Amino acid sequence: MAKEVVVTADRIKNWRKFGRLLRLGLLILLVLLLIVYLVLKVVYHEGSFVVTLASNDMLESGLAMYESQYDRVGKRILKVNNLQFMDNISIKWLPENIDTESEGSHNGQNYIAYTFYIENQGSQTIDYWYEMFQEDVVKNVDEAVRIMIIRNGERTVYAKGNSIDREPEPDTIKFRENKEGSIILEQREGLKPGDTDHFTIVIWIEGDDPECIDALIGGEISLHMNITEEHMKIKEE
Repeated sequence: MAKEVVVTADRIKNWRKFGRLLRLGLLILLVLLLIVYLVLKVVYHEGSFVVTLASNDMLESGLAMYESQYDRVGKRILKVNNLQFMDNISIKWLPENIDTESEGSHNGQNYIAYTFYIENQGSQTIDYWYEMFQEDVVKNVDEAVRIMIIRNGERTVYAKGNSIDREPEPDTIKFRENKEGSIILEQREGLKPGDTDHFTIVIWIEGDDPECIDALIGGEISLHMNITEEHMKIKEE
């Protein structure tokens, strides 16, 4: 009888030991999965980049924004299909025809690409501003982000100034620095009635940037592009 009790106690002790090891193994697995997730999630989440017209009055004046030439009805907001995960790449890896390959969202591996149009459907010549806002940044990932704006085939790349003296990174225009979070501000003058501007926005993490380091892993950034109109009187001939 005493022998049977000892055997049962040993079994219970072994089962408890196995249970502790199983719980420890599951905890280690959970931690590893979390690390993998953070490594993969370098930048961007759902809803992190949108384009908007500043007001409904702009639609009434004739300035129209749309993402397809087959549907030229002006919209207030254009929603971009964002990437859940993004790793660093080189600008050299971007397709040469990225500006003309498609309309709307046409993201590639590790970059966001979005093409849309601004058309003057009114009767007055229009000037307008396009402005990019940086609304939220996690883990300083903006140090290595690049934003390319292609307007009517002309390409301009923007980036944050380098971390040493805040001078522009090579072949880029430096982000603006202000409390409102406006990092890009450009004016488009003289959009005549019937004219259309073709835009493609490309966003990626530049692997050749010295600030592209492991500390950026798990970072996020939220961007918003705003189109704001101002009118220009037509000169009498």
